[in-house]
Amino acid sequence: MENIPVVAGVVSARSGAARVVPAVQADSSAEGAERSAAQGECNGSAQVESSPARADGAARAGSASAWDGLRRTGILALGTFAVGTDSFILAGFLPDLAGTLEVSTATAGLAVTVFAAAYALGSPVLATLTARLPRRTLLVSALLLLALANLGSALAPVFWMLLATRIAAALGAAAFTPNAGAVAAALVPPEARARALAVVVGGLTIATALGVPLGEMLGRWLGWRSALTGVALVCLVAAAGVATWVPALPGNPVVPLAARLAVLRNRAIVAVLPVTVLGMCAAYVVYAYAVPALGALGIGVGATAWVLMLYGLGAVAGNLSSGYATDRFGAARVLTVGYAVMAVALGIMGVLAATGTRLPALVGVLAVGWGAASWCQTPAQQHRLIAAAPQEPGLVVALNASCIYFGIGAGTLLGGSTLAHGATAMFGVAATLAVVTLGYLRLTAR
Repeated sequence: MENIPVVAGVVSARSGAARVVPAVQADSSAEGAERSAAQGECNGSAQVESSPARADGAARAGSASAWDGLRRTGILALGTFAVGTDSFILAGFLPDLAGTLEVSTATAGLAVTVFAAAYALGSPVLATLTARLPRRTLLVSALLLLALANLGSALAPVFWMLLATRIAAALGAAAFTPNAGAVAAALVPPEARARALAVVVGGLTIATALGVPLGEMLGRWLGWRSALTGVALVCLVAAAGVATWVPALPGNPVVPLAARLAVLRNRAIVAVLPVTVLGMCAAYVVYAYAVPALGALGIGVGATAWVLMLYGLGAVAGNLSSGYATDRFGAARVLTVGYAVMAVALGIMGVLAATGTRLPALVGVLAVGWGAASWCQTPAQQHRLIAAAPQEPGLVVALNASCIYFGIGAGTLLGGSTLAHGATAMFGVAATLAVVTLGYLRLTAR
């Protein structure tokens, strides 16, 4: 589940003056968000006049414009909800999928790996190739691609066809999520921009807490094909809503791929990004194989959805608290606590699996800590990256988004390779990676 918290600090120049506008995580089209935000400010700001009556009228008009724009961002949140659910829904029914397609559970995990890899690699490329497309056309096309890809996954008769459709789904998600944030920023006046971005982020957050466990329940009751069909239907509804409610917005100037990657010449950036990859890898060694892993802890198939929901609630709490805590205590301290909690939670789960101890209540508490530690990483890492390259915040945040998915893909691949050795080995590898990440962080933190 790619998360997209709001960050501040994109500096843009207009009429010779510098100003600061919000930037949106996740995406290699951050310059588009910046341009759209500039247009939003130009269109949404009320002209200051000497007449109190006219000023009051302008304020009321601005308030009405903000409310109208916020209503329109709701349909974008439905799209990000579909993306967030689709990104990780396979974890809830991976063994059933493997059985249907006659592959091992470890091999079935490659469906998560290829989705993550395609998103990570495709995001900057798509941002370059689609830069000039009108934003509404791009959003609708991305949702339709995501819907068709999920229908293809639901109908796939063999595993290789499932992999192909997961790659297509990842490309649709990579095209939609960042641009949804950029369009949301353009739909409202400047004073409502943070709320609009929060609405879009809310779709991903709700998907983490509710979408994946609800998908697992649907898959258990009606089969995994029905769950993926449900995601496709949500995508179609969101596409129709975007086509109807989102106004036409122009495309953006093309930024060459080489220019997007030039920030990697900054040694400070190169030192920070491995923390994202290692941390997300540690967090997702077990996640895609949650059903067999939790089963080893005495959590039955019927209770898996509830544990995943606790994980999701922890993820929401971790993400929200991380932003506040980073501002107050600093990114390095927040990440230090996060990786320590992750290592302890996963380590204790490993001990429970090794000893055959059955403590469902403790597993639930550990799942909350695991989720919180997994998703507290993004705001703090963004803070570190922007501090290292304050003139290129959009580009470094976009690179961080790609690294998130690289880490997820690597973690899932590593989990699949250790699955045959049992849940204890998976939890142990994940906890060890969390410790390694913590050690690397302390060596490179400033």
